[in-house]
Amino acid sequence: MTSFLLRRLGQSLVALFGVMTLVFFIQRLTGDPTYLLVPETATQEDIEAMRHALGLDRPLFVQYVDFFRDTLSLDFGKSFIQNVPVTTIIASRLPYTLELAAGALLVAVVIGVPLGLLLALAQKKFWTNGLMGIVLAAQSMPTFWSGILMILLFGVSLGWLPPSGSGSFAHLIMPSIALGLLSMATYARIMRSSVLDELSKDYIRSARARGVKTRRLVIRHLLRNSAIPVISITALEISQLLAGAVIVETVFAWPGLGLLTVQSVVSRDFVVVQGVVLLGALVTILMNFLADILYSFVDPRIRLDGTGG
Repeated sequence: MTSFLLRRLGQSLVALFGVMTLVFFIQRLTGDPTYLLVPETATQEDIEAMRHALGLDRPLFVQYVDFFRDTLSLDFGKSFIQNVPVTTIIASRLPYTLELAAGALLVAVVIGVPLGLLLALAQKKFWTNGLMGIVLAAQSMPTFWSGILMILLFGVSLGWLPPSGSGSFAHLIMPSIALGLLSMATYARIMRSSVLDELSKDYIRSARARGVKTRRLVIRHLLRNSAIPVISITALEISQLLAGAVIVETVFAWPGLGLLTVQSVVSRDFVVVQGVVLLGALVTILMNFLADILYSFVDPRIRLDGTGG
């Protein structure tokens, strides 16, 4: 257990270092933000003064070293645009993204897992092809397109739901569905494959030969043994939801980290983008770490040191 934790900690630190380095240098390739901050009538002296005030006139390597040192002390600097600490900005937007991600994950799990189980248990029924077609359609449809379609139908034509913004449960419904559709399809496919794999094993055939009822077989054996792949993809899907939130929040004008990232990239607010990307990387690493821990609880045959029972 100790060796596993130390090994994963080392891998996590290397990954974070890579993310920090990439996000710092790639942003600098997009251009100088000072030209977006000064008025059109600004002179070259005004531009140089703004660049000096932002610390962008120093050598790039010096800026990187300062960024690395400040990040280690959890100081992400101040926004170029708002002149407010990045931590304050992220803290004000994070609850909206967490609310949206939770709603999307609820949609994905509540619909996807039972749907995958149903597709596996009733695979020979004529209507399963139709359901599988719906799953594939949900997986292939871009989130921005499904979001726009829902806005046109439920927001504009029918007027049932608010087309954009936040503030009530009604505002959360369409963004959660748009963001959760892709994950729902993934859960359904993984659950179906996992259950079909379990159904082909000897202990299931033996249980059926002894006359064990299907409901008891599903509850006591199939669900537990099929849960490992679902847990595995949950960590990845949470990361996927955070990434997909960038598009969905922009389409629905949802004031979360995704919309903040788009606005910051457009305005070249480097420090805000750095803070959001590092937070996303940290969440991704933690989710994968927790998934590895959960494996050993769901299936005792799995050991954290990499050996099986």
